[in-house]
Amino acid sequence: MRILIVEDEHDLGAAVQERVRLDGHAVDWFTTLEDARAAVATVDYDFMLLDLGLPDGNGRDLLREIRRTSFDIAILITTAEDQVSDRIAGLSDGADDYIVKPYDLNELVARIAAVARRYAAPRRQARHQVGDITIDRENRSVSRNGHMLDLTAREWAIMELLSRNPGRIYSRQQIDTALYALDHDVDSNTVEVFISRLRKKVGNTVIRTVRGRGYCLADGTGA
Repeated sequence: MRILIVEDEHDLGAAVQERVRLDGHAVDWFTTLEDARAAVATVDYDFMLLDLGLPDGNGRDLLREIRRTSFDIAILITTAEDQVSDRIAGLSDGADDYIVKPYDLNELVARIAAVARRYAAPRRQARHQVGDITIDRENRSVSRNGHMLDLTAREWAIMELLSRNPGRIYSRQQIDTALYALDHDVDSNTVEVFISRLRKKVGNTVIRTVRGRGYCLADGTGA
């Protein structure tokens, strides 16, 4: 997933960014509402970790702005405000979950996974089958004839993206966005390299190249 962190505590923000990246996600991190608004306006995020007490305002203002037009992005509030009334206010404004500082990073990524599953469930099947390849988004795994394949975090990110809408063509830029944060320099052939590696593991017919447009996952029978 592409995740936006909005957190002004530097040490905490850096730790969360690193932990979420280790879980295989592309991450952008900003410390102000102004920068977060600009990021949301230019990037299609799947998930947001939103602090409330920010230098230029309250994160709930951004939460309400987003929810006026979109429910496509999952939002988890991360804050030191620990009163029940604070939690009720955040959830009422449209947050999907709420975690109080200080929190355990492993609990945080578990909550991210749980909220992401709730978002995925009504919109798309948890599994997609292409020939002898099974892509299981809920368990973040790919198997071939029942045998698990060893994918890197970025290889999985590509498979997860393509399997969201089998048959839909994703441009190289869209795949770049899913793989890397805004501040990461991407080599011009990076996507091609990862696609090549994936094809060696899943076979040449699972991921199709559409000349001049990008890549798509072959249609199959969902399970």
